[in-house]
Amino acid sequence: MKTNRIGLDVDRAKNLAELLNVLLANFQIFYINSRGFHWNIKGDKFFELHLKFEELYTDTQIKIDEIAERILTLGHTPDHTFTDFLKLSEIKEQRNISDGITAVNSIIESFSILLNIERNLLNLSSEANDEGTNALMSDYIRQQEKLVWMYSAYLNK
Repeated sequence: MKTNRIGLDVDRAKNLAELLNVLLANFQIFYINSRGFHWNIKGDKFFELHLKFEELYTDTQIKIDEIAERILTLGHTPDHTFTDFLKLSEIKEQRNISDGITAVNSIIESFSILLNIERNLLNLSSEANDEGTNALMSDYIRQQEKLVWMYSAYLNK
Protein backbone atom coordinates (compact mmCIF):
# COMPACT_ATOMS: atom_id res chain seq x y z
CA MET A 1 0.00 0.00 0.00
CA LYS A 2 1.46 3.34 -1.06
CA THR A 3 0.71 6.28 1.22
CA ASN A 4 0.76 10.04 0.71
CA ARG A 5 2.55 12.67 2.84
CA ILE A 6 0.02 12.42 5.64
CA GLY A 7 0.00 8.63 5.74
CA LEU A 8 -3.21 7.92 3.85
CA ASP A 9 -3.58 5.37 1.09
CA VAL A 10 -2.91 7.17 -2.20
CA ASP A 11 -5.93 5.72 -4.02
CA ARG A 12 -8.32 6.48 -1.17
CA ALA A 13 -6.94 10.02 -0.89
CA LYS A 14 -7.53 10.49 -4.62
CA ASN A 15 -11.15 9.34 -4.28
CA LEU A 16 -11.64 11.68 -1.34
CA ALA A 17 -10.12 14.61 -3.23
CA GLU A 18 -12.40 13.97 -6.21
CA LEU A 19 -15.51 13.98 -4.03
CA LEU A 20 -14.22 17.00 -2.13
CA ASN A 21 -13.98 18.79 -5.49
CA VAL A 22 -17.65 17.93 -6.07
CA LEU A 23 -18.45 19.39 -2.64
CA LEU A 24 -16.33 22.45 -3.45
CA ALA A 25 -18.23 23.00 -6.70
CA ASN A 26 -21.58 22.77 -4.91
CA PHE A 27 -20.45 25.19 -2.22
CA GLN A 28 -19.25 27.67 -4.86
CA ILE A 29 -22.67 27.71 -6.54
CA PHE A 30 -24.37 27.82 -3.13
CA TYR A 31 -22.17 30.80 -2.25
CA ILE A 32 -23.07 32.78 -5.36
CA ASN A 33 -26.76 31.95 -4.93
CA SER A 34 -26.69 33.09 -1.29
CA ARG A 35 -24.93 36.27 -2.31
CA GLY A 36 -27.59 36.93 -4.94
CA PHE A 37 -30.37 36.31 -2.41
CA HIS A 38 -28.68 38.80 -0.07
CA TRP A 39 -28.46 41.45 -2.78
CA ASN A 40 -31.88 41.00 -4.31
CA ILE A 41 -34.21 40.17 -1.39
CA LYS A 42 -37.32 42.38 -1.13
CA GLY A 43 -40.43 42.48 0.96
CA ASP A 44 -41.54 42.72 4.55
CA LYS A 45 -38.82 40.33 5.79
CA PHE A 46 -36.04 42.21 4.00
CA PHE A 47 -34.02 43.20 7.07
CA GLU A 48 -34.23 39.75 8.67
CA LEU A 49 -33.39 37.78 5.52
CA HIS A 50 -30.77 40.22 4.25
CA LEU A 51 -28.75 39.58 7.44
CA LYS A 52 -29.35 35.80 7.43
CA PHE A 53 -28.19 35.50 3.82
CA GLU A 54 -25.06 37.50 4.64
CA GLU A 55 -24.31 35.12 7.52
CA LEU A 56 -24.83 32.22 5.15
CA TYR A 57 -22.51 33.38 2.38
CA THR A 58 -19.86 34.53 4.86
CA ASP A 59 -19.82 31.07 6.47
CA THR A 60 -19.83 29.43 3.04
CA GLN A 61 -16.79 31.43 2.01
CA ILE A 62 -14.88 29.99 4.97
CA LYS A 63 -16.00 26.44 4.10
CA ILE A 64 -14.89 26.88 0.49
CA ASP A 65 -11.40 27.72 1.69
CA GLU A 66 -11.35 24.82 4.15
CA ILE A 67 -12.42 22.33 1.48
CA ALA A 68 -9.83 23.57 -1.02
CA GLU A 69 -7.12 23.37 1.63
CA ARG A 70 -8.21 19.84 2.56
CA ILE A 71 -7.88 18.79 -1.10
CA LEU A 72 -4.36 20.23 -1.11
CA THR A 73 -3.56 18.47 2.17
CA LEU A 74 -4.57 15.18 0.54
CA GLY A 75 -2.02 15.93 -2.19
CA HIS A 76 -4.39 17.02 -4.96
CA THR A 77 -5.48 20.20 -6.69
CA PRO A 78 -8.79 21.93 -5.98
CA ASP A 79 -10.84 22.89 -9.00
CA HIS A 80 -11.03 26.65 -9.38
CA THR A 81 -12.94 27.55 -12.54
CA PHE A 82 -16.63 28.20 -12.83
CA THR A 83 -16.66 25.88 -15.83
CA ASP A 84 -15.59 23.06 -13.50
CA PHE A 85 -17.99 24.17 -10.78
CA LEU A 86 -20.99 24.28 -13.11
CA LYS A 87 -20.11 20.87 -14.54
CA LEU A 88 -19.73 19.20 -11.13
CA SER A 89 -22.39 20.97 -9.08
CA GLU A 90 -25.78 19.44 -8.44
CA ILE A 91 -26.88 22.78 -6.98
CA LYS A 92 -28.05 24.96 -9.85
CA GLU A 93 -27.60 28.68 -10.28
CA GLN A 94 -30.49 30.84 -9.14
CA ARG A 95 -31.11 34.05 -11.05
CA ASN A 96 -32.70 37.23 -9.70
CA ILE A 97 -34.56 35.69 -6.76
CA SER A 98 -36.08 38.47 -4.66
CA ASP A 99 -38.85 36.52 -2.90
CA GLY A 100 -37.90 35.29 0.57
CA ILE A 101 -39.91 32.06 0.43
CA THR A 102 -38.35 31.05 -2.89
CA ALA A 103 -34.86 31.87 -1.59
CA VAL A 104 -35.33 29.94 1.65
CA ASN A 105 -36.72 26.93 -0.24
CA SER A 106 -33.65 27.02 -2.49
CA ILE A 107 -31.38 27.14 0.56
CA ILE A 108 -33.08 24.12 2.12
CA GLU A 109 -32.84 22.16 -1.15
CA SER A 110 -29.16 23.11 -1.43
CA PHE A 111 -28.47 21.94 2.11
CA SER A 112 -30.06 18.60 1.24
CA ILE A 113 -27.59 18.21 -1.64
CA LEU A 114 -24.62 19.32 0.48
CA LEU A 115 -25.57 16.99 3.33
CA ASN A 116 -25.78 14.03 0.97
CA ILE A 117 -22.28 14.69 -0.40
CA GLU A 118 -20.90 15.30 3.10
CA ARG A 119 -22.35 12.03 4.39
CA ASN A 120 -20.74 10.19 1.47
CA LEU A 121 -17.45 11.89 2.32
CA LEU A 122 -17.90 10.96 5.97
CA ASN A 123 -18.19 7.28 5.00
CA LEU A 124 -15.23 7.42 2.61
CA SER A 125 -13.04 9.29 5.07
CA SER A 126 -13.90 6.83 7.83
CA GLU A 127 -12.91 3.89 5.61
CA ALA A 128 -9.64 5.66 4.72
CA ASN A 129 -8.81 6.55 8.36
CA ASP A 130 -8.83 10.19 7.28
CA GLU A 131 -9.73 11.90 10.54
CA GLY A 132 -9.12 15.39 9.08
CA THR A 133 -11.81 15.07 6.40
CA ASN A 134 -14.03 13.12 8.77
CA ALA A 135 -13.95 15.85 11.43
CA LEU A 136 -14.62 18.55 8.85
CA MET A 137 -17.64 16.71 7.46
CA SER A 138 -19.01 15.96 10.94
CA ASP A 139 -18.83 19.66 11.81
CA TYR A 140 -20.51 20.69 8.55
CA ILE A 141 -23.29 18.10 8.91
CA ARG A 142 -24.11 19.11 12.48
CA GLN A 143 -24.26 22.80 11.59
CA GLN A 144 -26.27 22.34 8.40
CA GLU A 145 -28.82 20.01 9.96
CA LYS A 146 -29.55 22.75 12.49
CA LEU A 147 -29.84 25.33 9.71
CA VAL A 148 -32.28 23.10 7.80
CA TRP A 149 -34.42 22.93 10.93
CA MET A 150 -34.24 26.72 11.39
CA TYR A 151 -34.99 27.64 7.77
CA SER A 152 -37.79 25.04 7.70
CA ALA A 153 -39.28 26.60 10.85
CA TYR A 154 -39.20 29.96 9.08
CA LEU A 155 -41.38 28.40 6.36
CA ASN A 156 -43.60 26.71 8.97
CA LYS A 157 -42.76 23.28 7.53
